[in-house]
Amino acid sequence: MKKIIENVLTALYQPFGFSVIMAILSMFLYMSTQEHGIKVLIQKWMHEFKTSGRFRGIFVIVFYIALILFRTLLNRDMWKNPIYNVIGIWGLYNENGELTTEAIENLVLFIPFTVLLLWNFREQLLDETVKILMTIWQSVKIVFLFSLAIEFLQLILRVGAFQLSDLFYNTLGGLIGGSIYWIGYKVLLCCG
Repeated sequence: MKKIIENVLTALYQPFGFSVIMAILSMFLYMSTQEHGIKVLIQKWMHEFKTSGRFRGIFVIVFYIALILFRTLLNRDMWKNPIYNVIGIWGLYNENGELTTEAIENLVLFIPFTVLLLWNFREQLLDETVKILMTIWQSVKIVFLFSLAIEFLQLILRVGAFQLSDLFYNTLGGLIGGSIYWIGYKVLLCCG
């Protein structure tokens, strides 16, 4: 009986945070459909997607953030001890000597995130001249804080392990993504 109760409570607890977020977003959609009608909202969304590069850009970054959140928080099982390996995995092999791609995944996950973020919010995040140091600083700062939030949520929600290596590799991905963005921006500025 104890195991059944534990399994039922775990099944309800795991998707709780995501369910709250989805309920809130669904209610915004519900209120908009009540005010304007679903057909009008769909037509307006389609029109914005076809005509507004800004809308498409924000759609892509929101989509990518959702992918990150599903990978790191939402689509995971609960862990018994989320601080069992705080230092984390720093190489290609785990503590059992088995090959793992976790470090590479963490690095690669945040490169496109950073490029998309700077592409969509350059005016808000960088000054007019898009200097290399400012670009890298903003990239590292934003990815570090976002990654730190994910790590703490994994700790609090017990849906992963809080690991310093994840924080490092995510931030390194932000640094690389910021560098790639800066290079691409300067190339487009020179050639365009």
